[in-house]
Amino acid sequence: MSETVLKSVVVPALQIALVVAVLLGCVAYLVLLERKIIAFMQVRLGPRRVGPHGLLQPVADILKLLLKEDILPARADRLVFYLAPVILLLPALVAFAVIPFSGTPVRVLGVEVRPWITDINVGVLFLLAISSLGVYGIVMAGWASNSKYPLLGALRSAAQMVSYEIPLGLSVISILMLAQTASLVGIVRAQAEDGSWFLFWMPYPQIVGLFLYFVSAIAETNRAPFDLPEAETELVAGFHTEYSGMKFAFFFLAEYANMILVACIVTVLFLGGWLPITLGIPGLRGALSNLLPFWGDAGAALTGLLWFGIKVLVVLYLYLWIRATFPRYRYDQLMRLGWKWLIPLGLAHLVVTGIVLLAAH
Repeated sequence: MSETVLKSVVVPALQIALVVAVLLGCVAYLVLLERKIIAFMQVRLGPRRVGPHGLLQPVADILKLLLKEDILPARADRLVFYLAPVILLLPALVAFAVIPFSGTPVRVLGVEVRPWITDINVGVLFLLAISSLGVYGIVMAGWASNSKYPLLGALRSAAQMVSYEIPLGLSVISILMLAQTASLVGIVRAQAEDGSWFLFWMPYPQIVGLFLYFVSAIAETNRAPFDLPEAETELVAGFHTEYSGMKFAFFFLAEYANMILVACIVTVLFLGGWLPITLGIPGLRGALSNLLPFWGDAGAALTGLLWFGIKVLVVLYLYLWIRATFPRYRYDQLMRLGWKWLIPLGLAHLVVTGIVLLAAH
């Protein structure tokens, strides 16, 4: 087999399979982590019956979903009903193609393997485009179910997506202005050149941008306190009320995959990606960039992956902490927050970033 075939076909196929397999495992145990953390915050124990300390609970959940009856409502649009969960899940998986998990390439069997599937010069635009497609699956599910509660949930999700895409995009534009590139690998390298691992500290720290992106992303992924499309007390279960079995599992998988995707994007854009956490201490970066020096490039790649994973876990913990802490917004409060507060704040933040950059040059 030629090196060209290895580099262009075999290695990307293996990378895709590995990323999808790891992602599915992470989703399964993120559900368990969520149940454990919320139980801890509510002074409960959480799942403990299946396996030691409940560690096999995700396996039991998967088996339960596989064995449940798959129901099709009598008056549902069959084709659209079946397509909706697939259209919701696919963009969540495809978006991981441009996420850089570490920074050091590794040679395997004489072929250079990079710790990302692909790096394109419009990676940020690709992420914004592909992640916005998921709402089509929600709208299709709500319409195809031929039921009032799923339809109301789908309409809420569409309005929520339109409202919070704007501040989310505004927060990303300021990062593009500072990094001078839309490549995700380039953005992390720009943060390395800036001398900080966190928020492009100079010349203008992106704390407001991080706040805008994270809040908007919580709304985009329909998570508490912005989970209006699936509000149980109002809409039974929202857009997936009529779904069961594996089709429901696809909705479940898409939601948690999107959470992990948001945590990865926050890590890359605002938290330095695979760069070590040095807290501004001079000379510490080199010592923490390769915790396994005897493994060479592989050690540096694993070290970068470790730092990336730690930051992603912190962001996901905030996701779960917020769910356990804040009550759900009313719908008018949700719209008011997006249009009257986050969008003006995003515009002001963008203007300040431009002014500071102009003054710095």
